[in-house]
Amino acid sequence: MSAVPRPVVVGVDGSPGGRTALEWAWAAAARRGAPLRVVSAFPVDDYWSDVLLLDEGRVEALRSATAARLTALVAEVRAAAGDPEVQVEERVVAGAPAEHLVGLSEDAGLLVVGSRGRGGVRSTLLGSVALHCATSARCPVVVVHPGAAVLSPPSGERSSPPRVVVGVDDSDTTRAALAHAVAFGDELGAEVEAVLAVQPPVRWSEVDVVAPLPAAQERALARARDMVAGLPAGSRVSVLAAEGPAVAVLTERSEGAALLVVGSRSRSRLPGMLLGSVALHCVVHGRCPVMVVHS
Repeated sequence: MSAVPRPVVVGVDGSPGGRTALEWAWAAAARRGAPLRVVSAFPVDDYWSDVLLLDEGRVEALRSATAARLTALVAEVRAAAGDPEVQVEERVVAGAPAEHLVGLSEDAGLLVVGSRGRGGVRSTLLGSVALHCATSARCPVVVVHPGAAVLSPPSGERSSPPRVVVGVDDSDTTRAALAHAVAFGDELGAEVEAVLAVQPPVRWSEVDVVAPLPAAQERALARARDMVAGLPAGSRVSVLAAEGPAVAVLTERSEGAALLVVGSRSRSRLPGMLLGSVALHCVVHGRCPVMVVHS
């Protein structure tokens, strides 16, 4: 018996960013042959928890209006995608959307959200739903920024293959991120670029030379190549060591990429942190869709 791919879950809210997230998730589900669960939430007031104050008519009106908008949006995206084979399940939920999306991530293969929603302040770079999902989801999360390109499977029309960038170090979380980057690259026929940021040694003075930078880069490259050597045969992965802070290096390399993949934690994380500073910075400032992989 062939295994059924785990569903792709996407949260939409009627904003342009939500539509972009749905288009991206639709393409991902089509490539994987996976079902697509589209989730939209309507707000509830605190006093609705009191049965005496609950207005069932208002609740049903909000639910019906949200469901109608969701169905219309799904129909528009289906027509634009030109792929009627994707099995879509529409879910309308009450209350905080992030909690529902995290709950659905338990049995999902991928969770997709927009970087900002209808409630986001114009100057806010990352919405609360995206942050909550990237931090707490039980499956890989892709945060899609406005204007992100929706990519199709390999075809003969491309002038050059797309590129998937993944940040690497020697942590277990990074190994998981690398595996997901390779799997996504296989879906797209993309080349995977494993990037390791090399920090120059800190010196107290011009005389305190700890190690030449080229030697540090070579050691970093050797560690990354050892990690890549354990991947399945035929994986198209190149290794790059670049000088500078990881957040700056990965953000720069994400320019023009199909996807940036980062692990949710690093070895230098602070106690109690659910999302490492490097991953958070990439989610906010990445120049392409960003996948966060939890260990």
